[in-house]
Amino acid sequence: MDKFEIVPVPTRILTHHDDICDAINEYGKDKIGPNDVVCVAESVVAITQGRAMRCEEFKPSFAAKVLSQLFPSKGSIASWYSMQALIDAEGTARVVWAVIVGFAAKCVGVSGTFYRMAGEQARLIDDITGTMPPYDKHIVYGPSNPTKVSEDITKACGCFGAAVADVNDLKRSAVLGVSKGVDADEVAQILIDNPFGNGSEKTPICIIKNYRKA
Repeated sequence: MDKFEIVPVPTRILTHHDDICDAINEYGKDKIGPNDVVCVAESVVAITQGRAMRCEEFKPSFAAKVLSQLFPSKGSIASWYSMQALIDAEGTARVVWAVIVGFAAKCVGVSGTFYRMAGEQARLIDDITGTMPPYDKHIVYGPSNPTKVSEDITKACGCFGAAVADVNDLKRSAVLGVSKGVDADEVAQILIDNPFGNGSEKTPICIIKNYRKA
C-alpha cells in the first residue's frame, strides 16, 4: 500500500470540549483535498464524544473483579474498572456467557471467541494507560456511530471520504466506520503501519492523499 501518500496532522490534545470536525478543519484544512480520505483515531473520536470516564466513576461488581483476573495483565479488560465498563455496556449475562464459551473454544484450539461474543466494546475499550495524558487515568469506550462520524467529517471538510480507525504499533488495524465510497478493508491495510502514532506524536488525524484517483 506504499502507493498512497499519508500525511499525519499534529494537533493539541483534544478533549470532550472539542468537536472532531472543527478540530480537523482547524489543524488540517489546508492539507485536505477533494480526492483525499481523512482518517481519525477512534479513541480521540470517543473522547470528543464524552466517552471517557475516570475509574472512580465505576463501582466494580463481584463479577468484574473475578472475570478481570481471567485475562492477560496487559489486556484492555484486565482491570476491575475496564471489565466493569464492559459489563455496563454489554450486560453481565452476555459477558459471563462469552467467557464460558470462549474458554471452551480455546480448549479445542479456537481463539477470539470471547471478543466475538462479548459485544463490540470488548474489542474497543481502552484501559487506563491505554490513552495519552490527561486521559491515561480514564477508561475510554469505543466511539459512538463511527459511520455517521465519517459522513459528518466528509461533509464538513470537503474531502472525498473519511474513516474512523483503531490502529496500533503491533500491526493491528481495524476500520470501525467509513463514509460512502471508501473501502474499509483497503483503508485498514493502508494504515497498517500506524501513521497516527500512539502517544507523544499527537497526530490523531491523518490524510490519505488522492485516494479517489488511486
